[in-house]
Amino acid sequence: MSDVTRLPAELTLRGLRVFVALEEAGSIAGAAQRLGGSSSGVSQHITALEAAIGAKLFDRRAKPVTLTPAGQVLRAHAHRILSVVSEAQAELAEISLTSLPQLNLAIIDDLDASLTPVLVSALQKRFRKCFVYAFSGRSDQIIDRLQTREADIGVTALLPAESTTFQSVPILREAFILLTAKGAIKPGTDPREALARLPFVQYSETMPIGQKVAQHLKRVKLNVPRRYAFEATRSVLAMVVQTGGWTLTTPLNLLDAERFIPMLDVLPLPFAGETRHIHLVARAEELGQLPEALARDCRRILRNVLVPRFEAIVPGFEGAIEVAEDEPQTEA
Repeated sequence: MSDVTRLPAELTLRGLRVFVALEEAGSIAGAAQRLGGSSSGVSQHITALEAAIGAKLFDRRAKPVTLTPAGQVLRAHAHRILSVVSEAQAELAEISLTSLPQLNLAIIDDLDASLTPVLVSALQKRFRKCFVYAFSGRSDQIIDRLQTREADIGVTALLPAESTTFQSVPILREAFILLTAKGAIKPGTDPREALARLPFVQYSETMPIGQKVAQHLKRVKLNVPRRYAFEATRSVLAMVVQTGGWTLTTPLNLLDAERFIPMLDVLPLPFAGETRHIHLVARAEELGQLPEALARDCRRILRNVLVPRFEAIVPGFEGAIEVAEDEPQTEA
C-alpha cells in the first residue's frame, strides 16, 4: 500500500501547513525546504488534502504553482485555522511554564548590569518556583548557548542562522560613535585627517563588534595601522586615554565604562555611519508569549533609565539609541 493511500482522507493540521507552505513557496521543492521534509512528502499531503476536499487545490503544471478556485477558498480558512492553533499552543506553553524548574538567560555583556536584574526579577514574579541562571558574554557566545540549549533566552547583537528555529524580538538600534582622548582633535581641524595620525585602539576582531568596526573602516576607506586590540570596552577606553588615541564604539558600550567619560571627547563620525541592532532571541513556539513580555521589560528599562542617562552625560547625541516600539498586547 502506498503512503498516499495510508493518509486519512480528511483535513489535518499537517495537511493545512503543507498547503500554506506550497502556496507561499510556489513550488513543491520550495515547500519541502521550508518544512524540512521531502518533495514526495509534500506531494503526498497535497494529494490527500485534495482527496479529502474532492477538488484540485493547485495547478501544479504552472510555474510557480497557482491556486485553483477551490484552493483560493481553502486559503483563507487555512490561514485562520493555523493562526488560532498557534495562539492556543502559545497559551498552553504559558501554562506549562508555570512549573518550569530552571530558565537560563544569556545577556550581551555591555547590557548585563542594566538588563539582567530586570529580566531576572520579571521572571521570578511570573514563575516563583523557577531557578534563573544568567550568563554574560559576547554575542557569538550567546548564539552558541542558544543553539546548544545552554540558554533558553538570549539578548544579543547577532541573530542565529536558523531563522525558522528561533524567534527574534527587536529591542533597540544604536549608532556607532567616535571617541577620542580629551582634546586629541583640535577644533577647526579635519577630523578624518586627524584620525589617520592618532593611535587607533580597536576591539579584538575575534569579537562581533571588532569585526563590525573593521569592516566599516574598510568600507569608508579609512586605513589605520593595527597596533593593539582588546576584548573589554574598559580596556579599549583606558588605552584611548593612555595613548591620546581614538576608537569606535556604541552608546551602550560607553555607558558600561562610564567612568572614562570625563577623559574623552564624544564626536559624530566624520564618515558614513554604522549601527548595531540588539534582539531578544528564543526558540520558536517553546516559551509562549514570554519572549515578547521580556522584550517589553527590556525596552522599558532602556527608555526610562539608559536612554535618559546617555543623553544627560553625552548631550547632542539624542537619537543615538532608538528603542523598538512595543507590539500591541492581545487580550487573553
